[in-house]
Amino acid sequence: MVSFAKIRVEPRYGSAENTRDLRTDTGAGRIRVAVIEDDLSLQQALSFQLRTAGFEVDAYSSAEELLDAADPQHLDCVVADIYLPKMNGLQLQEELTRTIPHASIVFITGRGDLSLGMHAMRKGAVDFLEKPVDDQALLSSINRGAELSRRRRAEQSQRFELEMMHRSLTSREREVFALVTSGLPNKQVAAELGTTERTVKAHRASVMNKMNASSLADLVRMYGALQHTS
Repeated sequence: MVSFAKIRVEPRYGSAENTRDLRTDTGAGRIRVAVIEDDLSLQQALSFQLRTAGFEVDAYSSAEELLDAADPQHLDCVVADIYLPKMNGLQLQEELTRTIPHASIVFITGRGDLSLGMHAMRKGAVDFLEKPVDDQALLSSINRGAELSRRRRAEQSQRFELEMMHRSLTSREREVFALVTSGLPNKQVAAELGTTERTVKAHRASVMNKMNASSLADLVRMYGALQHTS
């Protein structure tokens, strides 16, 4: 459900008293947020409020500035005005999906367009908040976005590591990997490949070692994950 929280982006953002109880910690270091707002006064107020709340903040005036940044891969959450100049928020969302698939995005807007918000959230946006933005709603959305981004990043890293290990297998080891994880015993695998059971056992041991698997169950999960990503 689209959330249209009402709060103020006003000078009160500069008060630590207003954000002290809103500090957050994911347990994996400080959350890094990109703020994209073409209104400089609002950009500065929002950035100051988030820094006061304990976030690391990178501020940009356009989507293009973010995409040209040196290390956008390290962002945990993007907070963007959906009505940006040139590349708008929805176009940015599409580009992030293509180039930084783990990135989460929270949209803010000065125009309460429910249909636009629903579209953005169907495309994966964490939230769609109307200005003036509510402190609690915004920080809650950023926390959810950061948790999602870090989980996606970890899964992406695990998939990459799994694919690298799989590429280290020989063609015959890959055949053994596929047949063993399909439930065939070594004797049947040997018959399928026209080799000896002893050779299959040697290949199976090599596959276990290269895939860093401690059991057949591990191999089965790995094979399923590889099939899912291919």
